[in-house]
Amino acid sequence: SVDEITQWEVVFCVPQLSESCMLPALWEIFAQYPFTIFNFHSDRGHETINYLVSDLLQRLLIKQTKSRSYHCGDNALVETKNGSVIRKNMGWEHINQKFCDDINHYYKNYFNPYLNFHRPCAFPTIITDAKGKKTKEYSLYQVPYDRLKNLPNAKRFLTKGITFEQLDKTAYSHSDNEFATIMRKEEDKLFKKIREKDREDGSDRKT
Repeated sequence: SVDEITQWEVVFCVPQLSESCMLPALWEIFAQYPFTIFNFHSDRGHETINYLVSDLLQRLLIKQTKSRSYHCGDNALVETKNGSVIRKNMGWEHINQKFCDDINHYYKNYFNPYLNFHRPCAFPTIITDAKGKKTKEYSLYQVPYDRLKNLPNAKRFLTKGITFEQLDKTAYSHSDNEFATIMRKEEDKLFKKIREKDREDGSDRKT
């Protein structure tokens, strides 16, 4: 899940794509955003376009929009994150669904904080030439947290009970490189546990 304004990203793991898994996933995803969510945009998959999700969003006063058919650019931001963030760090290989809780513990406590407080993102500037043609230039790089703080009247967007003073403690308790080192160590522990399970199951996957 990626916010289109700040590029704040929340990664969450589910054992399977289904309505029953999506509802608790959405609760957890929304809870990890420090600011108010106004709209939820998704693809047209049955796991997100259904009465259960619609009811949840209505109770949270969140609007829902969906991608148009044959318009892959509607989800361009999250699709690029799938490649540059998810696959680059977690790989493409199959992981036993029994590790879903372990992976989400890693995501919530290490991976997501790293993405939002320590990993810079590129933000485009739209340039319009004399003929009206629009192009994007990427000259601004910020971590999502800094982008959030620099928004006009940023405090009014924060979730009730959350302050920038609290978020600063998370953001500045470690340098970017220090937290990246901590995250990688936790990632190694996670995948070591996964590999050990593979060997117990008779998998010949390389470590």
